[in-house]
Amino acid sequence: MGKPGTSERPTLTSDAGFLLARAGGKAIRSLNRALEPYRLRSRHYTVLMAVSERGGLSQRELGELLGIDPSAVVALIDDLSAAGFVRRDPHPEDRRTRLVMLTDAGRDAFTQATELAARMEDDLLAPLTPEERGTLVDLLRRITR
Repeated sequence: MGKPGTSERPTLTSDAGFLLARAGGKAIRSLNRALEPYRLRSRHYTVLMAVSERGGLSQRELGELLGIDPSAVVALIDDLSAAGFVRRDPHPEDRRTRLVMLTDAGRDAFTQATELAARMEDDLLAPLTPEERGTLVDLLRRITR
């Protein structure tokens, strides 16, 4: 399907879904390469980001927030726990729920990873002006809401 109201067929240079997937794949591959020294992947990084930003979250809340299957969240938290970056604390009101919390080592790793991610994002978005970058982020927020 081409542009709305036209009979154009999509192309690899005009299909928004393909271009978004391609840009996302490029960003994830670059971030994964940047995070290799920390033995982290982009999904680990987003979990650390969410826990850093929101404080203690249950695994269910993390899955909903990040759009990740619950079983994948468990594996990610297991990886981060084994690395000493997060811990599972009891929920103050629900004995069955554990809250995922950053450890001091997790905070340090997240700070360093954030610096790498910022450099990677600067490289990825280098073709855009600062105004275009802001517009892109605004548009992506609207799409992902």
